[in-house]
Formats: sequence, structure tokens, C-alpha cells
Amino acid sequence: MNFSFKKVFFAFTGLLISCMAMAQTVESESYALIKRLLPAHAKSFVVKKINTTNKDAFEVESAGNKIVLGGNNGVAIASALYYYLTEYAHCQVTWNASNLNLPAVLPKVPQKVKKSSPYQLRYYLNYCTFNYSMSWWDWARWEKEIDWMALHGINMPLAITGEEYTWYLVYKEMGFTDEDLKGFFTGPAYFSWFWMGNMDAWGGPLPLNWMRTHFDLQKKILQRQRALGMKPVLPAFTGHVPPAFKNRFPDAKLKTTNWQNGFADTYILDSEDPLFARIGKLFLEKQTKLLGTDHYYSADTFNENEPPYDDPEKLGKLSARVYDGMRQADPKAVWVMQGWLFYSDRKFWRAPQTEALLKAVPDDKMIILDLATEIEPIWKRTKAFYGKPWIWSMLNNFGGNTNLFGRLDSAAIKPSMALKDPNSGKLTGIGLTMEGIEQNPVIYELFTDNTWTSEAINLDKWLPRYIRNRYGATDPLTLKAWNILRNTVYSVPKDKYIRDGAESIIQARPTLDSATRWAKTKLNYNAKDLLPAWDALIKSSAKYSKSDGFKYDLVDITRQVLANYALTVQRDMVTAYKNKNVAEFNRQSAQFLSLIDDMDRLLGTRKEFMLGEWINTARACGVTPQEKALYEQNAKDLITLWGDKDCPLNEYACRQWNGLLSDFYKPRWKQFIDELTLDLRGQKSMDYKAFTSKIKDWEWAWVNARKDYPATPKENTITVATQLHSKYWSAINKAN
Repeated sequence: MNFSFKKVFFAFTGLLISCMAMAQTVESESYALIKRLLPAHAKSFVVKKINTTNKDAFEVESAGNKIVLGGNNGVAIASALYYYLTEYAHCQVTWNASNLNLPAVLPKVPQKVKKSSPYQLRYYLNYCTFNYSMSWWDWARWEKEIDWMALHGINMPLAITGEEYTWYLVYKEMGFTDEDLKGFFTGPAYFSWFWMGNMDAWGGPLPLNWMRTHFDLQKKILQRQRALGMKPVLPAFTGHVPPAFKNRFPDAKLKTTNWQNGFADTYILDSEDPLFARIGKLFLEKQTKLLGTDHYYSADTFNENEPPYDDPEKLGKLSARVYDGMRQADPKAVWVMQGWLFYSDRKFWRAPQTEALLKAVPDDKMIILDLATEIEPIWKRTKAFYGKPWIWSMLNNFGGNTNLFGRLDSAAIKPSMALKDPNSGKLTGIGLTMEGIEQNPVIYELFTDNTWTSEAINLDKWLPRYIRNRYGATDPLTLKAWNILRNTVYSVPKDKYIRDGAESIIQARPTLDSATRWAKTKLNYNAKDLLPAWDALIKSSAKYSKSDGFKYDLVDITRQVLANYALTVQRDMVTAYKNKNVAEFNRQSAQFLSLIDDMDRLLGTRKEFMLGEWINTARACGVTPQEKALYEQNAKDLITLWGDKDCPLNEYACRQWNGLLSDFYKPRWKQFIDELTLDLRGQKSMDYKAFTSKIKDWEWAWVNARKDYPATPKENTITVATQLHSKYWSAINKAN
């Protein structure tokens, strides 16, 4: 064997061994997922890696008494499993209840199924999701979520957990002290806006123990995601630096910016300053050394902050410098940019400014997330982002709010329409970019079904299948309920601009009006039209008493009906007050407070709707009493005041949760009602300004108080929902 032949032979052998090892890893990781999800049935499945050209693909077939799942990576194999579960075994896996009641003998696949994805990339998560939903997650919860991602075809998740520790190490190496950095890192519930450069320090100081433990958590997250074939998107530098930077580097070219939501200025290092490229390179090199890289980097330079100039040439140079900071550390770097700025600040981002910002970076080195395409497709007014690859993304939820809302028809047909549109340019993927998860599972189940088809989804066929998979069966009553839901809560009239779902007046800071800024009460449907869906589910409840998905939906729909009805009662209460009808005011105000109690009781039958779960998981992240107290304060603040007592974002992330209704919303309204009562009796004139000042102090005291809340569900969901239906059905029908 001559020397050159030996080299070729050993190189080929090494490559073969490497490919075999990779295939073995894919298969073992995929099979491990099956064992986590279906431990009693895992032996009935066989997994295999298949070779494809440039598209992700999977296969499903029967071989004897086995189900064979093939895919070119772990995500594809997991998708094959989920296709089998939903199409043949009539199962379902969602955040809000799952149905994994497989028959003892698994159904056979009549003939081999082959699917490929028309979307190279399937993006997942929004910066905000990491706080509105994920603030307190441990590895066990993350493991479930990564499995959910794989089952639903996600291959490009945003991965920013533990980012603060990498920054801590970088700044320590640059000479910053722990004291310098105390005024930089926020508390754990506010990382999203810290990472996006909107705020410093709020909710802190951040314990070093948090940084270390969550950096370790990030390593587990990335290892699992990569093992399944995902390409995580890691953070990059956008110029946000500590306030102490001006002291450490007095000659640095810094500017201040303000998010205008009641928080202090943040400091942004000008991209022209030589330190900008240096820090960007230091960060990515440190991050890559510690965590590896898949060459995708998230960076948002002006998230809800207007740039200091609108000159297109300057904006183009700025964009080029931001990318160059990535490229210096990683020549293969691809910048993944949220397109939210083009939506939220459209007056600034006109065509010349947008085009300049985007065209300064090579087309193959930038991907744009059209972050809320279902609300407004930015690609249509930017010539498909001027030639950049882009991802059709659905936002749907703001603030993690607990309302029934979504655009089912849009989720079913719009991605396919864009895919086939000759003007859609380099549409390269679809994505889920909701600010909060763990609500409206039907929307996300439907949207992710686009992953493996280029055709529009027929909702008339899809919805009955969804019901059967969720409840284990279907019947005329549940079909009726869901067709009503489709045309009410999950439909937005084309002639109306509605960004997101309505809240209940219960969640508003007490008022004589019908809504407040963030506790909006305007529905995208007629409240009365939802009632027959509620009635149909109540009437079919005996049949589905063992279905977890049905019981979750029954609570959610009952909650929504009562939340809507609260506005009617509040209006009647206000009318009685204005008419100085003391007896009627007393009757309506008592009914209003009783309604809050009833909703609280209902929500206490499901863990997903309990404040105690949110608080307990927050406190569990702490080691010392001080850490536990800090995390509890963060957890309570985010979902109520958001910031301090004068923060204009109060109620932005409001929730309808057991414990929150009884201990925050009800006492707040009770104090308001008491003041109005004194006024009606002629004992004390109502001073709205004084009341608002007093209630803000009360709210702030509540946020900072130490208190335990129930975290274990009580009572039977169907029993409570049925009792509330009997109590309110007649009154709500008359009112509407």
C-alpha cells in the first residue's frame, strides 16, 4: 500500500467511522426521547438515521410488530414519532395537558409515509419568552420543552439562558469589579430587557450563584438541543455596556438611551469606538470556548429604542460594524435579527433607513425574523427584506397573558401563501415568537403542522382530528364547541386591527372606565357568541371526565366567559354609582367581588392557573433566604406592576390565576368599592388622584411581601365548572 493510497484509505475510514458514530448518536438521542415520552411503549419503536439531500425529512412505516421511525436528524425522527402519534394513535403533546393513552397494540402504518420540510429553518422563542414564561425553569422543565420542540419540528431555538455569566467573566477580565457590575445585571425576571439593552439593574442585584447555576443549565440545554440536530441561536454584542464603563474607559464614545417606561438610561458603546469590536470579539470568543457555536447569533441594535440618527449611510455603517464584530470572532457568523423594530417604530424605519441597515451585511450572513407576520407582514413593505433570508413568524401572545386568542385561519393558510408568493424573496423558514407560552395550545399545534407541508391546512378536516387527539374521542357537542371557538376567540375580523387578546376588567387597576392601557377589554368577537361553546362543553363533560385536555379546556373557556361577564357587572356597578343608587351599587359590587371569588375557585382546580406554582418555582431557585426573597419579589412584580409603583407597564403581563385574583385583584377592587361607598353615603368625597396614590403604595407592599399561595389543585374541575354554569348561565344570557 503506497503512501498516498494509505492517506486516502485512512481518511475515508476515519470519515466512515465518524459518520457511523454520528448516526449512532442521532439514533440513541432519538430513542432516549421516546423512552422519556412513552416509557411503556418504547420497545415498540425502532429508529434509524436516513440520508437526505438538502431538506430535513422523515419516514414512518410498520415492520412486523414494530413502528420504524426514520429521519436525517433527531428533530426529524422526533417529528416522525409525533406524526405517528397524531395520525395513527390519536395522541397529543401540548404544554396544557397531553393525551398519551396509546392502545396496548400499536396501530400499524398501512404504507410507508415520507415527509420533507419546505422550510430549512424552524425558529422558536422570543427574548420575552425567557421571562414571561421561563424565568424559573429548572432542567426537568427545560428537558420537556426541548422534547416538545423536537416533536414539533423546531430546529433553530433561541438559546440565551445563562448569558449573564459569560458577560460577567468578560467584564471581570477587562478589570471590572463585582461592585462595578452590581448596577448592571437585572434580577432574573428582567433578563429579556437587559439583554435587549432596555434596562440595567432593576430587580437586582443579581446573585453570583444564579449566574453560575444557570450557566450550567445552559450547557445542558445546548448539549441536548445539538444532540437532536438543532442549531441554537446564541447572543452577540450590540453595544450595551455597564454604567461603570464611563469610569473605566473615560475616553470611550458612549451614548445614553432610554426605553421610556420609567427606567433609568442605559449606556450604549458607539460602534465606531475601537472598543466595540474588541468587546464583541471577546464575548463571542469566550462564549464559543465555553459553549461552542452553531454560527447563528442574535443581536438587536434598536429594540424599542430609536437610533441617534436617521441618515441611511450612517445606519448602514453601524450595521456593518455590528456584523463585523461577529465576523472577527467567527468568520461563519450569521446575524439573526428580530424584525420587531420595523413594526414597533415604523415612523423611523422608512424604506431608505431599513434598506441601508439590511444591505450593509452580506445576504448570506443575515436572517430576519418577521416577528409578527400574522399581525402585519413586514416583508410585504420591504421587498422581502431587500433580499435577505427571512422567517415567517407568528407572535400571537404578548406578556404571557391568559386569554383565549389567536388567528386559526391565518395559521392554517398564510405560511403556505407566502411560500408560494413570487414576491416573498428568500423565505427560508417559519417560526414561533410568542412573548409567553403555555396558553392556547390549538394555535401552536396548528401552526407547527405547517413544518412538513407546503400546502395550506384544511381547518375543516384538521379541527376534528385535533379534538379527537386531545380528548380521546369526539362528538357533535365538542365539534360544535370548537367550531364556535374557531369563529369567535380564534378569529379576528379582517377589517379590524387587533394585536392581541383582551383582558378582563378584573385585572385593571380599579377604574370607572371600561378598560385601562394594558388591561384592554375590547373583544375580537361578540361575548354572547361564545356562550354556546361553553354550554356544549358543560353538556359533554360527563363523557370526558378522564380527559386532561378536556378539563383544561373546560376551565379555560369557563374562565373566559366569566372574565368577559365581569365587564357587564362592572358597568352596571358604575352606572349605579353615577345614578347614586346605593342599593343597586351594593348589589352589583357584591356580585362583582363574588365573581372574582368564583373565578379564583375555578382556577384553583388546575395547576397551570395557580400563582403558587409561579412563586414556589421562583423561590426554589434561591439558596439563601435573601435570594429566595429577591426571586419572589421579581416573580410578583413582573406579573403585576412590572416595575416600580409608578411604572407605566403595570398589568402588561397580567394573569388570571388562582391566588392572584383572591389576594391582589379582589382586595384592590374592594378598596375602590369601599371608597365609592363612602362617597355614596356622603361620608367622604371620592378623590381619584388620592386613591390611585394610595393603591400604588398598597400594590408595591404586596409585591414585596413574603407569602405562600396554594400550589396544589383543589376540587374537581368538572364539578366546579358545572356549578358555575348553573349559577351564571341565566344572568350572562340576559346581560348579553
